[in-house]
Parts: sequence; C-alpha cells; structure tokens
Amino acid sequence: MIELEYVEHGDQPAIALITLQRPPANAFTPEGLLQLQRTIERLNAEPSVRAIVITGSGPKFFSAGADLNTFADGNKEFARVAAARFGAAFEALQNARPIVIAAINGYAMGGGLECALACDIRIAEAHAQLALPETAVGLLPCGCGTQTLPWLVGEGWAKRLILTGERVDAPTALRIGLVEEVVEQGASREAAIAMAKRVTNLSPLAVTFSKQLIHEASSGIPRRAALAIERERFVDLFDDPDQREGVNAFLEKRAPRWHRQGA
Repeated sequence: MIELEYVEHGDQPAIALITLQRPPANAFTPEGLLQLQRTIERLNAEPSVRAIVITGSGPKFFSAGADLNTFADGNKEFARVAAARFGAAFEALQNARPIVIAAINGYAMGGGLECALACDIRIAEAHAQLALPETAVGLLPCGCGTQTLPWLVGEGWAKRLILTGERVDAPTALRIGLVEEVVEQGASREAAIAMAKRVTNLSPLAVTFSKQLIHEASSGIPRRAALAIERERFVDLFDDPDQREGVNAFLEKRAPRWHRQGA
C-alpha cells in the first residue's frame, strides 16, 4: 500500500516520498492506514528528513478513499476499527514534524481528499477532481475531514462539499483555497519535490515552531494566549545556534549552514 523512497538534497536524504500504491484506485484499508501511520512515525524519528511528499501511483488516482467493499456487511466493530485507523493515520500526517506536501495526481475522493487535507500544502494537477462524497453512500468523513475542511475553505464551501456531495475541479479548488497550486498533468510530483527542497533550505527549528503556531490558530486556543506563545517561541529560537547562523549568513550574503538537521 505504501511505497517509501528518499530524495537526496545536498548530501542528505532530506525529503521522503510516499506513494499510495493499491491499484486500481489507491483505496485505503485499515492495514494500509496503519502502515501510513507507522511510516510517518518512522520519518518523525529521522532528523535528516525535513519534508515529506505524498502522492498516488498511476495517472488517474491520488486516492479514491476507503475501500467500500470492507463496509458492505455493515459490521459496526469493523467500522470502529476503520474510523480509528483513519483518524490516527491522518492525525499523524497533520502533526508530523516534517512539512508534508500532497502531490494530487488525479482523483482525491473521500478519505483520499482527507489524506490531502491532513498535509500542510496541496499541489493538484489540472485534471484532478476532489470531493467528500461519503454521505451519498450512507457514511460521513471520519478522517478529520469535517474539522479540517472548514478551517481551509470556510463553513459555506465545507457544507457544499460534505452536505451536497459537490465535486470540484482543480481550478475551483485553487479558487476556494482547497489547494495552493495547480500544475499541468503529470507535474505534481516534481513540483512538490521542488517545494520540499525550499523547505530544506530553512532553519529546521524555526520551521517546526512556525508549523506548530499555525496549527494553534485552528485549535480554539484564545488569541491572546496564542500570541503569547508566538512571542515565547521567537525568544526560544535564541537558545539555538541556528538563529545566529541564519542572521549572520544573511548579513554576510552567503547560504546558511544549519547546525541542526531536524527539530
């Protein structure tokens, strides 16, 4: 289900490439979701990995979501396990230490779109189609979709996608903020890797703190408390030698040499 490889940048394998690989539509099973979760946990423990790109195999599907054959008999206990696996895998993606970029190479439906929603940034190919059609088959998004989507696109578009089953194309997804970039067919993987390489040029600790702070904005924490944490994290950076390296590299008009591989 999950194929993992590394992309060299500089002298280290700083970028991990995860490919969802379950023909014909890269649909998720509980076993595949557990494998995805464990892969993210493994990458969290590899300090040299600064960014993760996740994409689907083949030219048509990023992922069609859950394999509906597994829900056909109405087994409630199986549903409980599946929901827990969806939640755990996609929460692991959301909370990953590295920056996670989705290269949406085709259809991202249901749990497939929720997988992309759990990433930090989404790049879609021009022919991609995105939807959360679970209510059409008597289900609902259970991989963080009902909570993440409104934060990205607002309540109105979240309701259109979830409550009416509307499917959007890549240009519409870009317009409403569901994806951050649209590229030509076949180009999402390389575009995501190029973006990941930009991440690896930045201060690891500053990126880690910044990602955590951005997530605070959607957590419901009072704004005053979040702003106080923001200021504390800024000062905390001065305990790390990369702060001095970054500023001095800029003043000396050279590329920084980060001491810390990962945060």
